[in-house]
Amino acid sequence: MPLMGGTLRAPSLYLIIPFLHHRYPSLRLRLLGHSIKHFSSPASSTNFAVSPQRHSVEHPVGSPTKPRTKQIKPPKRNQTELVQTPLNIMNARSLDAAVKEKKAKSVKQKRREFHESPAGLLQRGLDQCSKRGNTVRALELYDSAVADGIPLSISHYNCLLYLCSLPSSPGVSNGQGDSACDVALKDPEAKFNDSEVSKMAVERGFEIYKRICEDPDVEPNEATLTSMARLAAMKGAPHLAFDLVKQMVKMGMPPKLRSYGPALYGFCDKLNVEMAHEVETHMDTHGVIPEEAELAALLRAYAIKGRAHHVYRLLHRIRTLIRQVSEPTAEIIQSWFQSDAAAAVGASKWDIQKIKQGIVQGGGGWHGQGWLGTGQWRVERSVMSEDGVCKNCREKLVCIDIDPSETEGFARSLMDLPYFKKNRYEFSRFKEWLKKNGPFDAVIDAANVGLCNQREFNFYQINSVIKRIMEVSPSKKMPLVILHARRVYDETAAAPKNRQLIESWKRANCLYYTPKGSNDDWYWLYAAVCNKCLLVTNDEMRDHLFQLLGTSFFPRWKEKHQVRMTFSHRGPTLHMPPPYSIVIQESESGSWHIPTTTGDDLETPRQWICATRETTKAVAGGITSAKSDTDNMKRRTQRFVS
Repeated sequence: MPLMGGTLRAPSLYLIIPFLHHRYPSLRLRLLGHSIKHFSSPASSTNFAVSPQRHSVEHPVGSPTKPRTKQIKPPKRNQTELVQTPLNIMNARSLDAAVKEKKAKSVKQKRREFHESPAGLLQRGLDQCSKRGNTVRALELYDSAVADGIPLSISHYNCLLYLCSLPSSPGVSNGQGDSACDVALKDPEAKFNDSEVSKMAVERGFEIYKRICEDPDVEPNEATLTSMARLAAMKGAPHLAFDLVKQMVKMGMPPKLRSYGPALYGFCDKLNVEMAHEVETHMDTHGVIPEEAELAALLRAYAIKGRAHHVYRLLHRIRTLIRQVSEPTAEIIQSWFQSDAAAAVGASKWDIQKIKQGIVQGGGGWHGQGWLGTGQWRVERSVMSEDGVCKNCREKLVCIDIDPSETEGFARSLMDLPYFKKNRYEFSRFKEWLKKNGPFDAVIDAANVGLCNQREFNFYQINSVIKRIMEVSPSKKMPLVILHARRVYDETAAAPKNRQLIESWKRANCLYYTPKGSNDDWYWLYAAVCNKCLLVTNDEMRDHLFQLLGTSFFPRWKEKHQVRMTFSHRGPTLHMPPPYSIVIQESESGSWHIPTTTGDDLETPRQWICATRETTKAVAGGITSAKSDTDNMKRRTQRFVS
């Protein structure tokens, strides 16, 4: 084979080996062996020679041309190549798996060593005490560890402080490792003074915290200071609890809602509303949103002190954050309206145009202009008709619209949740499917519909709901049916009639079955939000998944889009969203309607607190004075007679 002007086939194959070395490490020896075998074959040995010591190609023997040797630098070895097995045939994926397995073994080994160490045994003992609430036993373990010189970590200290800060400490030991519950089972007549144990736990808690501050190897965290704030509140020092929260901020620790609880409840119990308001302001400054328990404590303190302005403010804050109140909060509100302080406040004259303007600016349902009317409040429990008319005062509640931009923002925020990020590929496919086959007027949670009042999954029940939805749908289009893949391919779905229904839904492009391992709740929720349509389900959406969505927008959206259903021998009955908003409402005349969580189902109507005054009827136009119902009735009668 001539060297000049010809094609050097075999050596050219060998010249690309470095590239293959770099891209395909597992083929390195295999290609090298193939090349050596080719060059050492009888057909090629007469013309070519391969230097085993140098990766070079030499000229044919006897060639008149001066031989030239081209050096091929061996590829650089990385760390992955150095840890290969002696055979050097393990690919990169196998190597990664081996490294991960080795790391996992090392982690398990370290964890096992820690569990068997004195510090690990102490941690296990404290964890058991934490589960049982056995404070005294935990302190005994702590004293033994200090005497034995066992080094303590922040996790040990936090567990101890948590047990010391429990409201009551039932973990009284009888010297044999038994808690108070165990002792009570053995000796029913055994009695313990919980107040003395709690006092002892508080003192020991401060002692432990002093040791934490003196230990240079231990740094307190948010859990440490929160437990100390609880101990300070138990000691009757809410100021100290509030100072600990401020210390968190100085140390760069963002305080949590639980961090503010001891100081806030402590000030509210002492009716120190000035300091309670300061704690509330501190929470707002650092972005901590109170929940119903915190708002109820503030409302109770302000109501007892007769601070009408703050009661009014908190009612509107509860309206925004909570919407419907539980029974304990409802009793606090009801007690306020029945008090003399509530009867003493209120405007006797107001500008009706300003009131209407405030309602428009507030989005409806409240005006924010303060208490209207004078005199005693008439407070009763009531229910609403289907049209939203109070059966007590005959006032009609309003429907508060949702801004479309809020819905779009909520749809975008769904994709930021961990579940959507983890399954981004599947949801991207679902979004493309929705764009191709949508929009829909309704989305059906088929798993909920198919099992409603049924022992086995009923496809015909789903089909009956589909037909009923099509009857009330403006476009008469079939709704979107969301169903898990397991339901589509199980034994029930394999029945000929059920399979026929499933295939008809597929042909209509209205069935989407979620993949295995997925949660179909997120799919029908996302579809209903994006399509701005109705959602057919009896699911109350109260579990931890929907709690991730917060209490700002999702409850309002659910209230205006969820369609519930009941079934009878005549077929399904759809219960459409109410034409009014289930939220605290303040009317133009100054009356209040507060929804409670009592009776929140289809069979039992929801209870409302109806608070009205006899002198809260205003006449339209200008600045008006409040007139009583009796005077207005007399005036109408006189006009009719004349």
